[in-house]
Amino acid sequence: MSDWFTIRKEVSPRVRWAFALISWGIVVLLWIALTHWEILPPFSLPKPLGVVRAFGKLWTEYDLLGNVFKSWWRIAQAFFWCAVVAIPLGILMASFRWLFELINPVAAPMRAMPLTAFLPAFIALFGMDETMKVAFLWFGMFFYLLAVVVEEANRVDNALLETAYTLGAKQRQALWLVFRASFPAIFSSFRILYDIGWTYVILAEMVNSRKGVGYMVEAARKVLDFERVYAGIIAIGIAAFLFRFLLTFLEGRLFPWRKASAALAGGGAAVPSATAHLKAAKHGA
Repeated sequence: MSDWFTIRKEVSPRVRWAFALISWGIVVLLWIALTHWEILPPFSLPKPLGVVRAFGKLWTEYDLLGNVFKSWWRIAQAFFWCAVVAIPLGILMASFRWLFELINPVAAPMRAMPLTAFLPAFIALFGMDETMKVAFLWFGMFFYLLAVVVEEANRVDNALLETAYTLGAKQRQALWLVFRASFPAIFSSFRILYDIGWTYVILAEMVNSRKGVGYMVEAARKVLDFERVYAGIIAIGIAAFLFRFLLTFLEGRLFPWRKASAALAGGGAAVPSATAHLKAAKHGA
């Protein structure tokens, strides 16, 4: 028991799973208590059993898998183009200070602006079809990924570049070295970036959509079917968690040394500091 109060002391997988079950059990018990004694109006908080039945209806009658895949595909397209532009641009900004001073005065304020304010502008520019939704998601993720790439590229030790130049490396080879050295940490940030994408896709799909999890939840709200609304929220959470788990799995397979380095550091390096921009975005800071 005393080990639990040791700073940065790791816990066993068994304890981790037990605590996860306990925390979610508390949430479910609180939900049951609030609805059983009608502390909150049934209209605003339906009973868990009704939400479970609504979840089954989403699966059998409202094409839950199709809606989840449609939302994922929108995020994937935006994510792909975001990475294609932000990663090389961020490497160049970290490598050439004049380019950083040219672009950062525009990029930095964009990270602080609420994305919802831009939705009417994107509707005016791209209409209300798929192009608008993908462009809106791209815009929502791009500036945060750009900040992460610049920060991680700046972390690359100058000794690596000096060694490369000593061995006769050309400038393009030095840039490739910066990319290879910083990419594992950049990839680690993709998990939080994808969380941001799932957050913004709900807003994008509330505009002229006939498919997607955001449309699914909004359609249920319009007919005041709040059991289906809550079931949709749970479905979104499960889908986002599964895709995040997939990225974590890929990171472990592609860059196994990062996990080993975090363990040697006592767990303090488990989450790269470069993801601070993404965390702030996800939580609305």
